[in-house]
Amino acid sequence: MAQTDAQLRASKKYHQKYEYLQARVTPAEKETVTTHAESMGESLNAFMRRAFAETMERDKASKTINFK
Repeated sequence: MAQTDAQLRASKKYHQKYEYLQARVTPAEKETVTTHAESMGESLNAFMRRAFAETMERDKASKTINFK
């Protein structure tokens, strides 16, 4: 079933709020991270967002941000 014009507009509006990040990992790494996220009751996306936020907060607190 095709999307209506209203559904297409709503989808476009939703996607404009977000940026797309991409990470390349091996299948084994993905499985490990996915399994861990699920064990924490999170989706892979939610886990990654939490990991980013916690790491940045920890880096800020220790003043050891090192962008190479």
